[in-house]
Amino acid sequence: MTTKNPGHRGGIGASTAAGVLLLLTLTGCAGGTASTPDAGAAPSTSVSPPATPGTPPATSAPSSAAPAAAPPAQQLPPVMAASDPVTLAIPSIGVRTDLLHLGLRGNGSLEVPEDTGNGAPASWYNGSPTPGERGPSVMLGHVNALGGNKGVFADLRKLTPGAEINVSRTDGSIAVFTVDRGALYSKNEFPTLEVYGNTDGAELRLITCDGYDPATGLFDDNYVIYATLKA
Repeated sequence: MTTKNPGHRGGIGASTAAGVLLLLTLTGCAGGTASTPDAGAAPSTSVSPPATPGTPPATSAPSSAAPAAAPPAQQLPPVMAASDPVTLAIPSIGVRTDLLHLGLRGNGSLEVPEDTGNGAPASWYNGSPTPGERGPSVMLGHVNALGGNKGVFADLRKLTPGAEINVSRTDGSIAVFTVDRGALYSKNEFPTLEVYGNTDGAELRLITCDGYDPATGLFDDNYVIYATLKA
């Protein structure tokens, strides 16, 4: 399987997330796709009301007034240097998996691991920051597998806030994340910017399918784990 690196790893801005990540396709989810919605209309521009006739123009502040102090620079959370991920471990649910490095298909959907019957390894989206870098690092995994077996991310729903997620990296370091929350989204209302948008610190997203519909044999939802680099 070939991989494509769409380029910048420093997080995905609004225009990129809306324009490139059009589909989130997990082939281990019975072919279901998650269409990401439009990013929304741009905020309207504020327009000052016209001056009332006969009202004198506002005067400027006296030149002797002291200039306003510049606001202090925002202190961003510390992060790690770039280093590609090798393995993912989630001790509380017994997960340990090697990580593939996959990119985007020609139609803008994310490549996912091919299911060979055991749920396949999880994959890291190589267009996102490496785990520990500033921004959201994105990983995908199957919820089910061929032959009725469990996928590598079958138990993501069991994760609770505070659970640790460990990512071993090629430089020998381990990025340790703690779970903030899990969220269930309809594939028709997938919140692209919330999941893939830039963040001040180093964060992690684990994504799988959910909401199996036996009538169609498809998964209607995605389940997403949000985690933050442990200080």
